[in-house]
Amino acid sequence: MSKSNRPADIYLRFLQLAEALRGLPSLPSLDPLEERILGTVARAMQEGERLCVRDMMAKKELGAPATVHSRLTSMREKGWIMLTDTEDTRRKQVTLTQAALAHFDKLSKCMVKAVEKAG
Repeated sequence: MSKSNRPADIYLRFLQLAEALRGLPSLPSLDPLEERILGTVARAMQEGERLCVRDMMAKKELGAPATVHSRLTSMREKGWIMLTDTEDTRRKQVTLTQAALAHFDKLSKCMVKAVEKAG
């Protein structure tokens, strides 16, 4: 039986590796909205953009402000994000924890491994 080399196979292999990662002891899992929030925070950090809690709550694509606020609280308790002080003590900047950054590093390794297997 021949092995398929479709581009989708790389992505599917990545998903398989990423799912195996979820089974390892690490941070508590996130619900789908928390995953979206995590991605939003990560992309903003990557681009050097600063996001405060108010900015996150104003993002209509994430849902109602109260829902976003409760998810930020949950993510903070789970260890995915932290809130840091800004120049204005009433505003808190949302950033990823070192554990969340390590999670992205592991996902990156899964992606590289999936591509290597395809080659």
